[in-house]
Amino acid sequence: MSRNYKIAVVPGDGTGPEVVREGLKVLKAVSEISGFKYTLKEFDYGAERYLKTNKVLSDSALAEFKKFDAIYLGAVGDPRVKPGILEQGLLLKMRFGLQQYINLRPVKLYPGVWTPLRDKGPEDIDFVVVRENNEGLYVGEGKFIKKGTKNEVALQVSRNSRSGVERCIRYAFEFTRKRNKRKKLTLCGKTNVLTYAWDLWERTFGEVAKEYSDITTDYAHVDATCMWMVKNPEWFDVIVTDNMFGDIITDLGAMIQGGMGIAAGGNINPQGVSMFEPIGGSAPKYTGKNLINPLAAICALGMLLDELGEEEAATTIEKSVMHVTANKLKSLSAGKMGYSTSEVGDLVAENLSRG
Repeated sequence: MSRNYKIAVVPGDGTGPEVVREGLKVLKAVSEISGFKYTLKEFDYGAERYLKTNKVLSDSALAEFKKFDAIYLGAVGDPRVKPGILEQGLLLKMRFGLQQYINLRPVKLYPGVWTPLRDKGPEDIDFVVVRENNEGLYVGEGKFIKKGTKNEVALQVSRNSRSGVERCIRYAFEFTRKRNKRKKLTLCGKTNVLTYAWDLWERTFGEVAKEYSDITTDYAHVDATCMWMVKNPEWFDVIVTDNMFGDIITDLGAMIQGGMGIAAGGNINPQGVSMFEPIGGSAPKYTGKNLINPLAAICALGMLLDELGEEEAATTIEKSVMHVTANKLKSLSAGKMGYSTSEVGDLVAENLSRG
C-alpha cells in the first residue's frame, strides 16, 4: 500500500489558518519520523472568497475533493457573513456531498488539563461519540404554513432511512470492537417521545447487535446521557446517536475534556474521502494575534493520519500532545497558555520523539 498521501487543506476563516499552520508543522515532523510522504493542495474556500465572489462551494470543487485521500479543515465562520451561509454552503455541503456519514468525536481528558468535573481525571473521561452525519433534522427538510400570520406553523422534518441508520450503527459496532477497551456501545436517543425515528433506530440497533456478541450494549435517553456524562463519564466507552443529539452531546463532551481548545473531530466516509477539523470555530477576536490554542487542530491532524492507516504516527502525535499538556501549558485558553500559538506547535513537534 502506498504511503504517499494527497491532502486537501482548507485553512478557512478567523484563526483557522493559524492553527492549520501548526498542524502542518507537526505533519512535516511526524512524516520524517514515520517515513510516509504527502503532498498538499490549499483551497481558499471560506468568508473572504464568499465576500469577493458571492459563492461558497461549487459542485466542481466538491468533485475535486474526491480525488484526495483526506481533507484538513481549519475553521468556518465570519461575523461579516450571515450565519448559516458558510455553515450550510461549505460544511454541510461537504459532509453531505462527500457522503461523510459519520461524525467521530473523541472525548478524552489529557493529563494536566483542567476539567470542570470534580474528582474526575484522565482515567474517568475517555470515550467516543459516533454521530450520524448525513440525515436527521440537518437535511433541511420542512415548510412553513401561513408564514407571517398569527397562525403560522413551521415544520422541520427529521429524515432517517433504514440504510442511513444501519450504516452508522454498524460503523459504531466495528469502531467499538477495534477500540477494544470496555467494548461497550451505548445507543443515545429519545424513544419515549420521538416514537417514529427512534423506533427505527432502536430496532436497527437491536438487529445489528446480534452480529456482535463480543460487544456489550445498552440504551440511554439523551437527557440521561447528558446527566451521566457529567456525573459518571467513566460509564461510557462508545456512544452512537443521531445528527442532532450528537451535535449537542459532543459540545458537552468538549467541555468535560477541557474545552474547545483540545476538541477535535472527523467527518468520515469509510469508503471515500474524510475531513478532519478542530471543533472550536474560527474565534475571530483572536485572529492574527498568535494567541489561539492549536492543540485541537493538531489532534485533528492525528485523527486524519489514523484514518489513513498511519496509526503509529497518530499515536506519536497524541503522546506528544499529552506531554505538552502535562508539563508545559498553564492553561488551554487563548492567551493564557504561557506560550504563543506557534510556540505550542513547536513544542508538539519537538516532543514527537517521546512517542
